[in-house]
Amino acid sequence: MNLSLSLRTKLRAGVVLLAFGASAAASAATPQSAAAPVPDTTEQRVAACTSCHGAHGAGTPDNVLIPRLAGKPAGYLLQQLEYFQTGQRQHAPMEYVVRQLGPAYLRQIAEYFAQQDVPYRKLPVPPVSSETLRRGEQLVLRGDSTRGVPSCVSCHGAKLTGVQPMMPGLMGLSYDYLSAQLVSWRTRTRAAEGPYCMGVVANRMRESDITAVAAWLASQQPPSDLHPAPASAQTEPLPGWCVMGHSGVAP
Repeated sequence: MNLSLSLRTKLRAGVVLLAFGASAAASAATPQSAAAPVPDTTEQRVAACTSCHGAHGAGTPDNVLIPRLAGKPAGYLLQQLEYFQTGQRQHAPMEYVVRQLGPAYLRQIAEYFAQQDVPYRKLPVPPVSSETLRRGEQLVLRGDSTRGVPSCVSCHGAKLTGVQPMMPGLMGLSYDYLSAQLVSWRTRTRAAEGPYCMGVVANRMRESDITAVAAWLASQQPPSDLHPAPASAQTEPLPGWCVMGHSGVAP
């Protein structure tokens, strides 16, 4: 992460803290206060989320490390919010935001963003060689049996828009976010319940493979329909070392 991205991330974390501080102050206001009451709407409840992830969870062009949430499977989004609460997924602003939220509130957030349908925003991709893009295409569409790396499409769907109820889409995400998440899987700053599937995959990839996959995915034009495929579309079994966790969902 370069210095400018790091600074923008810290500034957005400050926005989140201010949003929650303002909400708390409004709740503590006395009847004599002149401030207008804060409306108890879903949009207001997710205001701290949209302050970073953009209106309706479309992402923001000024910080490519913040992902698009719109249209992701609700089950996946809920699981990630729970992981931020438990520290299985580490990111200080997100951990702070969800720390005191109950299960019903987390589910409401997940379902809200899962229902959003907003246009895709093209994000910049750093220049890479045609050889790198070919390697990325190979890994995404066919995997690499010599390194034990399954294809991305085998889990994330033929169109890479995700699969209900738990597999997130990879289309519409930035190069920086994709590469950062693969590194997080390698270093266990992002983890999962049960078998560490993506951790295994990411650690079987070379650093150059991470660059290749992120660059190829980020350079593709997503399909017009970014909704995740139904569960019935998942016809390939997960690799033998990647089985269901005790919650009954794939990591």
